[in-house]
Amino acid sequence: MGIQFSSLVPCCVNSQVKTSVIEVPHTGNEDRSEADNGPAFREYTFEQLKNATSGFSVQNIVSEHGEKAPNVVYKGKLENQMRIAVKRFNRNAWPDSRQFLEEARSVGQLRHQRLANLLGCCCEGEERLLVAEYMPNETLAKHLFHCNSLFHAYDLFFSFNNWKTNCSSCLEGQFSDDDGTELVRWASRCLQYEPRERPNPKSLVAALAPLQKETEVPSHELMGIPHGSTLASLSPLDEACSRKDLTAIHEVLEKLGYKDDEGIANELSFQMWTDQMQDMLNCKKKGDAAFRQKDFRLAIEFYTQFIDAGTMVSPTVHARRSLCYLMSEMPQEALGDAMQAQVISPLWHIASYLQYVSLGGLGMEHEAQVALKEGTTLEAKRSGQK
Repeated sequence: MGIQFSSLVPCCVNSQVKTSVIEVPHTGNEDRSEADNGPAFREYTFEQLKNATSGFSVQNIVSEHGEKAPNVVYKGKLENQMRIAVKRFNRNAWPDSRQFLEEARSVGQLRHQRLANLLGCCCEGEERLLVAEYMPNETLAKHLFHCNSLFHAYDLFFSFNNWKTNCSSCLEGQFSDDDGTELVRWASRCLQYEPRERPNPKSLVAALAPLQKETEVPSHELMGIPHGSTLASLSPLDEACSRKDLTAIHEVLEKLGYKDDEGIANELSFQMWTDQMQDMLNCKKKGDAAFRQKDFRLAIEFYTQFIDAGTMVSPTVHARRSLCYLMSEMPQEALGDAMQAQVISPLWHIASYLQYVSLGGLGMEHEAQVALKEGTTLEAKRSGQK
């Protein structure tokens, strides 16, 4: 699977990207060859990045929302005169320094002439910063660093709000803006670093099938969504999320249990017969008990142990931990879990609903409304198939 899974994926990379989108200045970087694709990933000190950005000067901010952005991006220049972009995360974004370093190193290993390469990171105390090659192209640079999930190969390839400029001309006129954005979004999931986080063929085919439009058919018919008065009434979950009623959402998730995990492929090996496997399942059970008793801090602890074991994947566990984070006033972490639940189960409406609540908690109202609309659509389609 991965990059070679579908012929649609390479179509989404413009052959002119190298010259017209990513222009890395040669100043202070003359020793890099085309084959080298830039310096190796390294760790920087906080003092180095502070000096490079003139003390994180306001004049060097390139984030779309300036100082009000959840994670601020600065342009800067290293001692060797190489121009860089530095993303400084808020203090609550990555509490686990080990996880931050592992994620950063994973992306830092990617080297390609069409990528804005990640050069390094900084993890001192509570500071979490990423360093990448500076891209003069404003739109792509802003998207690259303003996206909530930076550690994603897709974000290095595409500008989400301007997909047409990054697609091959062979796709011109074949998709609407909404369908084109959806196509690129699915291509992004095929580029996930971890194989188990990529969509399985069945879900991918199910998602792309509606895009094969040969005749003019109403979109609600193509997607199997009930039309008319059926959409007027909100489901209990939709209504609870619209009100951002966390207690009501908790009741729905508790009542649902793990029904929506059915059919999710879990890569189980001989470990399922070992004590390690039993310990992992015990962690999930303890997390469920704490979740039921509304001890959300304890639930986070046990669910984290289950997830970190990495032997099984469960969108429900990520959804439950996401709600626990919301209950603990940690919307950034909640959004991360909601997005991961969607990666595991792309057509799961609950993941979109939790993204809506999380994005609202981060003050990203426009993005929140998009997630709410997606959740409502997915749930309506799901109800229509029953």
